[in-house]
Amino acid sequence: MERKVFQLGDVVQMKKAHPCGSNEMEVIRMGMDIRIRCVGCKHSVLVPRAKFESKLKKVLRSNPQIISEQGPESSF
Repeated sequence: MERKVFQLGDVVQMKKAHPCGSNEMEVIRMGMDIRIRCVGCKHSVLVPRAKFESKLKKVLRSNPQIISEQGPESSF
């Protein structure tokens, strides 16, 4: 199974919806634990990385600041 790639500031879709009804979460902290914030109600949750990666469905939107800071990728 391919490892899912996500970065700080990405908006991700989880397998289960938050109790408010939204299943979109923004990644606001990364480390051994991942802090995510619900896009709908702004509630934040701290989840262990292993559990987060298993519950992550897909990345909906990547953080545009991170992409622009990296610049165009050169190929060697």
